[in-house]
This record gives sequence, C-alpha cells and structure tokens, in this order.
Amino acid sequence: MSRLPQPPAPAVLQANLRRTEDVVAVHRATRLVRIFAAKGLHPQRWNSFRYTGPLPHARFDTQPPAPDGSPTHAHDQGVLYFGLSVRTSVAEVFQATSVVDRRTRSPFLVVLRPRRTLRLLDLAGLWPTRVGASQEISSGPKAMTQQWARAIRAAYPELDGLWYRSSMDSGDPAVCLWDPPGGSGLPAAPDVLLPLEHPGLDLPLARVCEELNYTLLG
Repeated sequence: MSRLPQPPAPAVLQANLRRTEDVVAVHRATRLVRIFAAKGLHPQRWNSFRYTGPLPHARFDTQPPAPDGSPTHAHDQGVLYFGLSVRTSVAEVFQATSVVDRRTRSPFLVVLRPRRTLRLLDLAGLWPTRVGASQEISSGPKAMTQQWARAIRAAYPELDGLWYRSSMDSGDPAVCLWDPPGGSGLPAAPDVLLPLEHPGLDLPLARVCEELNYTLLG
C-alpha cells in the first residue's frame, strides 16, 4: 500500500520540523552537477532558475498550475535540479527515453560549488514518515510530489530547497533548489561548463551510459 497522501497544512509541517535532524547543510565545497538545455521550449543558462511550471516530468516544481493543469509563470517560484554526480544527472535528465542525446536542444553539463552553505529539507531521512508520507515522496506520482513541494515551500520559506533520493540512480543524493532564497547560493562562475557533445565527455558519458543501460547518441 502506498503512503503518499495529500500533504497536511503548512502549520502541521512546521510543527513537525526538527531542525537539528531534518535540515541538511550543503557545504560550499560540495560540487553540484546539472545538465540543462540551452535551446528548446525552455532554454536556460547554467545559472538560470526556471520560473515556468509545473512541468510533468519535474518532481518538485512549486509553480501553481493553471486551472486546466498547464504550466504558469511565477516570478517568485524558481527551481533548479542537481545531482552530486554526472551519473545521477544523466539518469534523471534522460529517464523518459533512456537515450542520451548530446545535440538536440543543445544540452550542457555544468559543475559548480555554492557560494554559501545551502540549507535543504532532508527528504531522505525520517521527516517524510513523521508527517504522514514515506520515501515515495521521491519516487511517487509527480502531480502528488509537486503538491508536497508547494506545501513544504509554504511551510519553510527560509530553506533553499530539498535533499532527496534519486529514483533513477539507486537512491543517490539529488538536490532541488528554489529561488528565492536559493538564487543567492549560486556562484559567480561554475567550475565546469561544457556542451554535452564536447570530446572530453566521450569516455565519461560512455561509462555512465553503460552502467545505466542508456543509449548514447552523438
């Protein structure tokens, strides 16, 4: 039996937060990895939050949907997703097809370190259980996890986002940042910024795709 009901009211979530247990502090030395599309319907830059949503594939988008369920634009509801490894990012971004297309929509790989410590709600711990959910919050239907994301953000506006388990990469850590306040945690420049078709990524991507049983194109 699944355990991912409708989220409780923000006041209930506030009352159940144990800050010493439920908040992950991501140090400035932590490398965060992201793959983003520089072209297409939602073109982005390495440091641009997405304010249009919720998108069907995006687990923790907090933008309020239109009455018909379609995405809206909310200038105070930015979102960015990261892995802590290239493999996690590849597994998450290309999960719909299991095909890593290195050219369509001009995908880029960025590796960065935050300019300050990030404070994230730990969805990989016991907090989901205490508030009536489960680890299905990181793997269940996205329409429901988006409702939880909106409730969480309303309850804890001071937090930068979420620390959760990747449902595609054996539960390895993944990060969702929200802006505000997460935008102030991004650095002035990344450590690495390369198009996914860069020759230097040939071997790393081939190795990752072999591990995931994904197909590498380009």
